[in-house]
Amino acid sequence: MFGKKKKTNYYQLLGDLTAYTAEAADYLAASLAEYDPDKLAVSLEEMHKIEHSADLALHDLNKKLAREFITPIERQDIFSIANMIDDVTDSIEDVLMRLYMFNVHQLREEALEFSEIIIACSKTLTLIMREFENFRKSDEIRRHIIKMNDLEEDGDAVYVRCIRRLYEEGGDPVQVIAWSEIFRRLESCCDDFEAVSQTIEHVIMKNT
Repeated sequence: MFGKKKKTNYYQLLGDLTAYTAEAADYLAASLAEYDPDKLAVSLEEMHKIEHSADLALHDLNKKLAREFITPIERQDIFSIANMIDDVTDSIEDVLMRLYMFNVHQLREEALEFSEIIIACSKTLTLIMREFENFRKSDEIRRHIIKMNDLEEDGDAVYVRCIRRLYEEGGDPVQVIAWSEIFRRLESCCDDFEAVSQTIEHVIMKNT
């Protein structure tokens, strides 16, 4: 007799995608903490390897999802959350890419502030995904979602402050334009993290 087909654990697969996001956030933080413009090309290659591995994992999840007859939550919800997690990883890569493209030789201190918030967002998303499978019983997941909202607001505050300071100081217009775009990308990372948590919150509300 044929063995019973093993069910796909989509919560685990979503957690795997989140692990790539955490790896990207950690790598960005390390690259900024020891910033060396001469090593940006190599750093970007390493970051792209993380992003590419995340893309492969996303492709595998979507392939399984297309063949699955029954899923633990709505198929579209799994698809949306998975792709939004991948978007976060892409956003983190974009930051390093912009530093390389704009040939930035010296970091502004607010970039490190953003990096700390991104790391905190990454850790919070990991905690959310850890609780997601048991969302009907978990009180912790709601606390983590609220924490993510708070972190996104922290990112907004840093963004407003750093853009204000950037234009107050003036200086080289090319650098002002470059840093405006880099800060926008950093703030977008925070927004994308919150978007994942909000979507998960909506899924919880639909299913409880």
